[in-house]
Amino acid sequence: MTAQPSSRSGKPIRLAILGRPNVGKSTLFNRLAGKRLAIVDDQPGVTRDRKEADGRLAGISLTLVDTAGFEDVTDASLEARMRQQTEAAIADCDVALFLFDARAGLVPMDERFAELLRGADKPVILAGNKCEGNAADAGLIEGWSLGFDEPIGLSAEHGEGMAELYQRISEVVGEEAFQDALAYEPNDRGPRFDPDEDDPADFDIDALEAPGPADALDDGPELPDEQPEDEPETSEPVRPAKLIVVGRPNAGKSTLINSLLESDRLLTGPEAGITRDSIAVDWEWEGRPIRLVDTAGMRRKAKVQEKLERFSVGESIRALKYADIIALVMDATEAFERQDLQIADLAVREGRGIVFVLTKWDLIADQNEAAKELREKAERLLPNAKGAPLVFLSGLTGKRIDRLMPAVLKVYDDWNAKVKTSDLNNWLRAVVERHPPPSVHGRPIKPKYMSQVKSRPPTFVLMANRGDAMPEQYKRYLINGLREAFDLPGVPIRLFVRQGRNPYAGKK
Repeated sequence: MTAQPSSRSGKPIRLAILGRPNVGKSTLFNRLAGKRLAIVDDQPGVTRDRKEADGRLAGISLTLVDTAGFEDVTDASLEARMRQQTEAAIADCDVALFLFDARAGLVPMDERFAELLRGADKPVILAGNKCEGNAADAGLIEGWSLGFDEPIGLSAEHGEGMAELYQRISEVVGEEAFQDALAYEPNDRGPRFDPDEDDPADFDIDALEAPGPADALDDGPELPDEQPEDEPETSEPVRPAKLIVVGRPNAGKSTLINSLLESDRLLTGPEAGITRDSIAVDWEWEGRPIRLVDTAGMRRKAKVQEKLERFSVGESIRALKYADIIALVMDATEAFERQDLQIADLAVREGRGIVFVLTKWDLIADQNEAAKELREKAERLLPNAKGAPLVFLSGLTGKRIDRLMPAVLKVYDDWNAKVKTSDLNNWLRAVVERHPPPSVHGRPIKPKYMSQVKSRPPTFVLMANRGDAMPEQYKRYLINGLREAFDLPGVPIRLFVRQGRNPYAGKK
């Protein structure tokens, strides 16, 4: 059918990709999203949570929902909880895309899942995957027996059958919804994973084993010799704060997010390592848009043996690199272990604001003494994150959870802070008068002026004669002074020292 986009703002079609384990749901999800977002592996049962992403198919805007492989169990097991997530995806979708393996043909699990979909009162598109070549023809014909419309043949791996999928979506959603999907343009939800990034498996988990100072940076931006003027403030639309929840396995990350959302959006349980993919959820807190991202638990490198876990850890590191604020979740009974420190150090080196979240606080007997010890430990072990807030709460019971988001948004606002050049230089004069930089080889270092060149995180440049000789200790003194004078706790501050051009250099 031929359709022209309407003038309406539109709405995407919510497409849930469903089926039994290992039929290629995550591969198709990545194909329609146009990037590698879901972890794909040959072993069945890789996907456990519902994962969402924006996608497009020949002009149709989609909200894609990847789901766990359907398991026909209803007990208290992990598989039963995965089934509940799949049922929630069916109830919330506009169209259910039922995928089966056309090469293997129908199995009893496909037939039981078809019964579930027939009772869901949702439009269903039946598709046989892995239809490249002729080996899947017989299996595709078997799809007729499920009682849906004619099955379409796809190859998620090779991108075959996308035109047939486009046509079928346009038929089942109706003209109005189809026009809305054509007219829809996704809103800016903040920085996302770079579509040109490599597979999550290529991210080096050794990065967690390489702690370094927060100011160990490259040469930084090129600057003019003249003092720049303050830029006028411009009104911009409110940008969602991207909050990444990280930590070791079984620290309570998914439970914390569910408590914030007041729903069982994420799969939780006593088993360690349930979360594998990074799961993003759009949310609002007191009118402010927030993008919550749950991540897989990150263990020490020596303990990560399986390829699938390396994929999960790699994706968690990638999510951290594209975060605004990091909520480092730790079990209050064993907080600030070596792995926690390495995650925090990586967050600071990447320039992300950080909030320390101590969960399972209801299990602590002497809470006042424990809080005092944990604050002292944070100051002593993480000087690069000096002033980062500590929030003590219980994700399971929800106690004190109302203290988390005010702390997060305070750090977020500080991470976006812009300091006037005049205020900076007034502060700089007072600091230099009180504690001038030391002389090097008998020659003084004279700071001239300072300006902020960017925010997120706050980045400053100090112009000084003989700036290349300024000791690192004095730079740290200035960074700590900036943090205290302009109330910037919990965010990394970057300071570059430059020296102006010598007007007599190269002249006789």
